[in-house]
Amino acid sequence: MDTISPTHDASTRETVTAPPPLRVVVIGGGIGGLALAAGLRRRGFDVVVHDRDLDPAATGGYHITLDTPAQNALRALLEPSLFAKLLASASAVRRRPPDVWFDWRGRLLGELEVKGLDPDSIDIDRISLRLLLAEAVGGDLVLGSTCTAVQRDPGPGGRVRASFADGSTAHGDLLVGADGPHSLVVRHLAGHLTSRPAGLTGISGRTSVADLDPAEAARLGPRSSLTVGPRGTALYTGYLDPDGFAVLDAAHARAAITTGPTYIWGAMFPDSTAPEGLREQRGSQLLQTTIEALRAAGWGEPPLQVIARTSVESMAAYRFNVGPEHARDMAPWPAGAITALGDAVHATPPTAGKGAGTAIIDAHRLVEELTTVRAGTQTLHTAVSTFEADMRHRGSAVTALSMTTVNRILASSTPVGSAITRASLPLMAWSAGLKRKLAHGSPRADRGRGRPQSPVVAPADRPTPPVRGAQPARGGSRTRRRRSSRTPLGPLPPPRPVARRTALRPPVDRARCWPSLRR
Repeated sequence: MDTISPTHDASTRETVTAPPPLRVVVIGGGIGGLALAAGLRRRGFDVVVHDRDLDPAATGGYHITLDTPAQNALRALLEPSLFAKLLASASAVRRRPPDVWFDWRGRLLGELEVKGLDPDSIDIDRISLRLLLAEAVGGDLVLGSTCTAVQRDPGPGGRVRASFADGSTAHGDLLVGADGPHSLVVRHLAGHLTSRPAGLTGISGRTSVADLDPAEAARLGPRSSLTVGPRGTALYTGYLDPDGFAVLDAAHARAAITTGPTYIWGAMFPDSTAPEGLREQRGSQLLQTTIEALRAAGWGEPPLQVIARTSVESMAAYRFNVGPEHARDMAPWPAGAITALGDAVHATPPTAGKGAGTAIIDAHRLVEELTTVRAGTQTLHTAVSTFEADMRHRGSAVTALSMTTVNRILASSTPVGSAITRASLPLMAWSAGLKRKLAHGSPRADRGRGRPQSPVVAPADRPTPPVRGAQPARGGSRTRRRRSSRTPLGPLPPPRPVARRTALRPPVDRARCWPSLRR
């Protein structure tokens, strides 16, 4: 309850009486909602989570990257043994080669600079993370429970109530919406959704590296990559190997559903050109539609193999949503006994790899604020206000970052952008290939290795070439005119000795160089 009783101590400073124990109702059992409930449960709060899914493993999406702040938040929210199990189930980003990008034919364009990438980040698949968080929440997670309405009882200090499709209700002192971009809780608070479509539709799946042809597995390599094509199409291929790139030497504690090297991929299409009904398709139909749409955009067969060899049961299609990119537009409601976090407030496309981590940090910050309420040093409403102000700045920064890649992809979906993509990427691929040859040695030059080399001729021993316009000397030979040693200002200074550069000059075999240039 939000009652303040003024009392005075020796310093005449006003204090806040500790309220009764708080009961928190969480709507939505995704990453953010489960992380919040796990942290509250660990601190001894009375908490319950309602989620419409029947199985926490029934989730799609990409693999999740957790940077250092997100890991620190989880360390505070979870029991030590469970946090160790999470690390044992993850893959260390620092142990894999740098990310790269390709063109739609599969030609390497170079290393992909990932803005804001923390080298100490870890990767974990979404299903494994959600199952570990569900384990932390335990019996306080109610599955198959679809929320239909939320409201606050009238009167000062009124409690909040959530109603569900089966006719049941749940009461509490604080209700938190963690129900994603289409949040019912946010619609109640703001009167409308605060997220919007980002302009892209995504299709995700999982493919074992062992199911690819050796040549394609070698091309992709043990790294993540982004393949860019015309008409606003793209394919992200995330490499995940909790065994080969383990964070902890603790195989006995590993709980990842990913066993062996795996690509967790995501194809992207502009909403304006995505095949009709794509998001409603499932299984083999979704697989076939995805491949045909990329072929129609001109994609070559090598990049499509990771999609064609996927497990169709793992595939899902969904729209990218994004929240406000300015803090002033985020969470536009007065702070009270109903709030929200994660994608419900700042929906984040997966293009920055920050959505889940930001939701986890939201959860940790709210737990910290509610702990001060229980300690009697802050009221519930002021705690929620502090939490929401902090979340606005964090969330808007992440949504703006995630839209950088989205906007670049969408720029190639216009006729002009598509033409530029078709013209520029092959040139970039050629340039990248030339740089690799120069850095590692040309294959043509390697053909001559082992052959007898021409003798090294020192610069001073080489015959002097004739000088155009020089007068022939006696005997019919041509030579340079000797320059006078005197000038109007006096004799010339003696010439400087020139150091021989024999050691710096590689031998030149023109018989080998010129034919190779003609080829």
